[in-house]
Amino acid sequence: MPFSEIFDQSQREKSRVVRAFEALLGPMDNRGLNDLAEHAAALTRRHFGRTMRLFAPIYLSNECINSCAYCGFSRENAIQRVTLEIDQVEAEARHLAGEGFRNILLVAGEHPKYVGGEYLVQCIARLRGFVPGLSIEVAPMEAEAYRPLVGAGAEGLVVYQETYHRETYRKMHLHGPKKDFDWRMDTAERGHEAGFRRIGIGALFGLWHWRDEALALAAHLEYLQRACWRSQITVSIPRLRPAAGEFEPPHPLPDRDFIQLICALRVTFPTAGIVLSTRESRAMRDIVAPLGVTMMSAGSHTEPGGYTGQGREALHLTVRGKPLDGTGGTAATRQFTISDDRDARTMGSVLARMGLEPVWKDWDAGILGAA
Repeated sequence: MPFSEIFDQSQREKSRVVRAFEALLGPMDNRGLNDLAEHAAALTRRHFGRTMRLFAPIYLSNECINSCAYCGFSRENAIQRVTLEIDQVEAEARHLAGEGFRNILLVAGEHPKYVGGEYLVQCIARLRGFVPGLSIEVAPMEAEAYRPLVGAGAEGLVVYQETYHRETYRKMHLHGPKKDFDWRMDTAERGHEAGFRRIGIGALFGLWHWRDEALALAAHLEYLQRACWRSQITVSIPRLRPAAGEFEPPHPLPDRDFIQLICALRVTFPTAGIVLSTRESRAMRDIVAPLGVTMMSAGSHTEPGGYTGQGREALHLTVRGKPLDGTGGTAATRQFTISDDRDARTMGSVLARMGLEPVWKDWDAGILGAA
């Protein structure tokens, strides 16, 4: 039975694990939060040692057919759009490989005309020779459509529900296939069926009340750890950042509560990976890195061609899928602005000073061949 069929019931009748998690999200004084943070840090060291897996995203395209109120790539926004050609994707990836990255996340807006299965297979096949860890964050697919991507060398799938509150989801997703709440929710299970080794889920905090989102995310994580046992499950809790369209989050997640949430996730789910992106400030990332986070991005760009300027000659200004006169820009529009702009080398040094070990590579297909 897919999670979408039991989701509503899981919110009414919380499991023992989710109830324990809920107790850790309640009001907490400074002493209580310090104790929780120490417990979270100790559990992280026990299960993950002092390692921190580093990755960077490559944005393949910012074309999109969805109208999402909060997203810079929304079809409604008049922005500079482009889809990178395969050679251009390789140029971006080789730049990141030169920085040290061996784990890359391929990201794209949801537009089947520009980013379909065959295009993704070609991207993955081109990069797999020098990037052992390739993951994708693209439009949800059927399990059968995912299998060629796994066969080409993709090991990870990332898909965020954005918000687990059905009414908010309906209001935020105005047009396009992303309107289907249940279809998106069951994407992780289809990815597991297709054979992805890693599956990442998350909620975009700021759209609905943070504790409600966190409890739904925890229920989803608990279910996937049980049902998708062949995959490593990671969880991300990104907070909304400024983007084209100037959307203002109606329910911001305060910094102190953000720290409490990370620690509560670690204590409740001691073996789950927790991902932290460059959406967060330098100060915040330095605070929470030792507490429960196991995977971080660094030196990120959230626009196609952001690392090397690829694709600039093909920029086109569009709104609602229609071209507008003129270009008016020299770079593709970002999905959102990042907050921590430290490059890979700097981030590695910062982690080392904290007593953490930056991990650039933790997987190679040759492992399976040797087995």
